[in-house]
Amino acid sequence: MGDIRPTVRTRPRDSAPRASSTFTELAQQVRSLGFLRRRYGYYWTKLVAAPVTVAAFVLAFIWIGDTWWQLFTAAALAILFTQIAFLGHDAAHRQIFVSGRWNDWISLILGDLLVGMSYGWWQHKHTRHHANPNKLGADPDIELPVIAVTAETAMKHRGPAISWLRGHQGLLFFPILFLEGISLHASSVRRVLARGRLERRWVEIVFLSVRMIGYLVLVFLVLSPGIAFVFLAVQLGLFGFYMGMAFAPNHKGMPVVPRDMALDFLRRQVLMSRNIRGSRFLDVAMGGLNYQIEHHLFPSMPRPHLRRAAPVIAAYCRDHDVLYTQTSLFASYAIVVRYINRVGLGERDVFSCPLIEQRNALTV
Repeated sequence: MGDIRPTVRTRPRDSAPRASSTFTELAQQVRSLGFLRRRYGYYWTKLVAAPVTVAAFVLAFIWIGDTWWQLFTAAALAILFTQIAFLGHDAAHRQIFVSGRWNDWISLILGDLLVGMSYGWWQHKHTRHHANPNKLGADPDIELPVIAVTAETAMKHRGPAISWLRGHQGLLFFPILFLEGISLHASSVRRVLARGRLERRWVEIVFLSVRMIGYLVLVFLVLSPGIAFVFLAVQLGLFGFYMGMAFAPNHKGMPVVPRDMALDFLRRQVLMSRNIRGSRFLDVAMGGLNYQIEHHLFPSMPRPHLRRAAPVIAAYCRDHDVLYTQTSLFASYAIVVRYINRVGLGERDVFSCPLIEQRNALTV
């Protein structure tokens, strides 16, 4: 479905208990088909491969030495770190082990020590997103510091520079993603050093210090300053761009939920999410995030089950008159760019939100 104006069809006569039982029925069906079973072989292979591959890259980096050919190493590291971040995402959602403690430690090792992203920062932010995707005042993923993805955000802080940026944000969206890598590292450092509750703070501080300081020392020991700075720019830029390209299609351009609107769990997760059609290669490239609807409904579903679960959940949504949105990868990027461009140009009702239209129709 490539239409950027999704329609939401609900059943006005459904009561809250009925809506709740609708998801319960789906959950029972998904569980009975085995889609929530752990995939230890799949994940142990990846967990062993991650540090081994990083070690191999370090040895190759030292062996290649001070040469501009290292820019290819930088690009490969950007891909590797993003793939490890996807694996950390799986662990954080309890997809790998039954034990929450085991999943937490795997997330800390993969996120903080290997990638350089704070697990505590990401967990707090991502949990809020999953609870209320695309809801004003509740989802931090629609409160971006530079790009405005809601009409409410676009109306704030309208100075000349911001107005120019917002007016061109559709054009600038993807180039800005090259700065996302630096932003992720900076947000991680701020979180572990800020006040407030953070479990295993000192573990995160140590892991992040070893990763960031050790990485910089290694780069500047092996490479001359000029090549080192370009190497870091390429690695961080492509890392941020890859991460942004994987996460951008999932919710941006889908309906924005008003602050005072309550939706049942099934509709809250399905109507605000978009799946990306593609091959198994795309599944690997996007770390399973292309099955955003299935992931939001069942966050602990192991990644290998998402492809098989998708047609079952799509059929269930169709049978219960809940719109299940999916499109191709490049069509999703076009939707995102058109959407944020319209937001930036100041159209307050960017999509004529079908959720509000539905509610208004029921109150007439």
